[in-house]
Order: sequence, then structure tokens, then C-alpha cells
Amino acid sequence: MTHPERLSRRALNRALLERQLLLRRWKRGALDTIEHLVGLQAQIPNSPYIALWSRIEGFHIDDLTTLVTRRKVVRLALMRSTIHMVSARDCLQLRPLVQTVLDRGLTGSFGRSLKGIDLEALAAAGRGLVDAQPLTLRDLGVSLSRRWADRDPEALAQGIRARVPLVQVPPRGVWGDSGAAACTSAEKWLGRSLASSPSLEKAILRYLAAFGPASVRDIQAWSGLTKLREPVERLRKRLRTFVDPNGVEVFDLPDAPRPRENVDAAPRFLPEFDNVWLGHKDRSRVLSETQAPRMLGSGGLLMGSLLVDGFVAGRWRITLTSNQAILAIDPFEKLASRDRIALEEEGDRLLAFATDTAVKRDIRFGASARR
Repeated sequence: MTHPERLSRRALNRALLERQLLLRRWKRGALDTIEHLVGLQAQIPNSPYIALWSRIEGFHIDDLTTLVTRRKVVRLALMRSTIHMVSARDCLQLRPLVQTVLDRGLTGSFGRSLKGIDLEALAAAGRGLVDAQPLTLRDLGVSLSRRWADRDPEALAQGIRARVPLVQVPPRGVWGDSGAAACTSAEKWLGRSLASSPSLEKAILRYLAAFGPASVRDIQAWSGLTKLREPVERLRKRLRTFVDPNGVEVFDLPDAPRPRENVDAAPRFLPEFDNVWLGHKDRSRVLSETQAPRMLGSGGLLMGSLLVDGFVAGRWRITLTSNQAILAIDPFEKLASRDRIALEEEGDRLLAFATDTAVKRDIRFGASARR
């Protein structure tokens, strides 16, 4: 009996970077990239732009803005019940698959507030309101409370978020002009129905193409779904198996790229909540347990992550004034001279992309260092 090959932490890291299009910038379209990655984390409106800029050669803001305004991509609650930007067709396929995730989140946070309410009637009422006119969740809750006067408006609105596929309409998601997150139903916005029988197995295969090799627990952590051992077992004959450094079985597509451990990885600035370090239960392939809490900045705000040699090595944030843009880089450890120089070069490119109207640009390391 042959034993599965053991993959090192660096091997898993290089495989992830290659699948996530981060070992080098690629010449490919924004829509194709978003679909390859099975969506982009998008709680922060500008995050998908930074994510694509870090992956696509020659990416421009308008490349994504056009997709948003033409309804080719949408923003809605999907995996882990968090806001993702996905293609229109992925919205219709993925949203039904994660319905149980949103139901579970609703019960956990607002179950008591909604006890006794007919959720089907609530969903129908909410759908009628947002399809007549896109509404913010606040305004939706206020409108619903006219019928359910004894209930918390926030809970009512969250009930609609969970039971109706709400997409955030432009200008939300448009760089520099996001506005409040007004929502309508995906069916209304796209003029199509959700998939009646979406394939969970196909979604798992797509996850592995973008995040593999990965364990069952990794797939569950990415999606928010539970009890995925059975569908993975159904796919076993189509997959290759390995073990990670802890001896955990991980699965992968047989022909998926798995680069050598010593392949160079250029520095990258990734946005807040990037799925590179949120897409697995075991994040050690890119982020250590001790580093995770350090991703939070002052006031508990999550900062962008900084990759050096493929691993999270610090955090970053851009601060804008009336005529100046400052890129603050906060490394977790002292940087080698060559890494600092490479980060300054990449930081210059980031500032040019994200702050093209700034009169002056500056890069600062740590608390007081400045270029």
C-alpha cells in the first residue's frame, strides 16, 4: 500500500499562491479572474479592486467598475454569510448552496427576535419592498416594522437578508462612490432565477482549483457549510490525496499546479479580508496563529495584509488627506534590506493605482520610519 505524499508548509503555500494568481501577475480579464477565485471577499467596497490589481497585469479601476454597473458582477452575502463579489452566473449557482449557512446565522443572531414569525411571509413581504425599490437594510427594517410593529426592525431586515438573495446595487461597489448599501433581489437585478439544482460537488472542485490542496475542514471553513465529508468522498476517485505537515489528509485536483517550494514569491499588498488567509481552517500555509490577532489595527479595524516570500509578514493601510497619500507599512518582524526595497517598489505601484489624484505620496515603515 502506498502512502500519500506529505506536503510541507512551503509546498502548500506555493500551491495556494499559484492558484490565487499571486506568484506573478497574470494577463487575464477581471471577470474571468473573479470566477476562477470563486468570488472575492467584499465587505470593504474597494477591497476587490486591490485584490484584482495584485493579481492582474495592467488592471484598471474601470475594468471592475464596468462589470458592476453592467450587472456582470454583484455583491451579496454568500460564503460564511459574508459579503462577496461574484459573477452574475456564480451568484445564481452559489447562493442556493449556502442557504443553510445564512439560515444558521440568522437563527444564531436573531432567532429569539424572530420567534413565532412566519419567515415565508416575512420573506415575501421583504422581497416585494426591495423589488419595488432598492432599500438599505435600515430602511427595509423600518418598512417591515409597520406590519410587525412589535419586532426589532434590524431582526426583520436580517430575516430578509437570510431568506432573500439580496444584491447591493451601484453605486455600492463602485470605486470612490460607494454610497449606502441599497439592496434588491438577485432575480430582479439580473432578470434570471436562482439555479434550481446547483451542484455542490462542482463548487468543491472549483474551490480546490483556487485554494487546494485542502482538507474537508478547510472546505467547510471557506464555505460555512457543514457535513462535507460525504460529498468529498463521492469525489475521491477524481481527486489526488496528500497529507499536510500535521498528517491531515488534503485533497486536490490531479493536474492542478503545485510549484516547487523554492519558487520566488514577490511581495504583495492584499486587501482587508482577502480569502488567501480566510479560505482555510488551517491558515498556517500563509498565516501563523500568533499573527492572526495582529491583523487588527487600532479600534479593532482589520488592515490589509502584506505578503513577503509568500507569507503574511505585516499589515498596511493607506491614509488620505486633501493632497497627500500615505502608505503605512507595519511589518511584524524586521525586514531584510532586499525585502524592504521590493516592498517600497510595490508600494509605489499601489499608491499610483489607488491614489492617482494625490499631489504627494509617501511610504512609511513602522511607527515613524518614512521614505
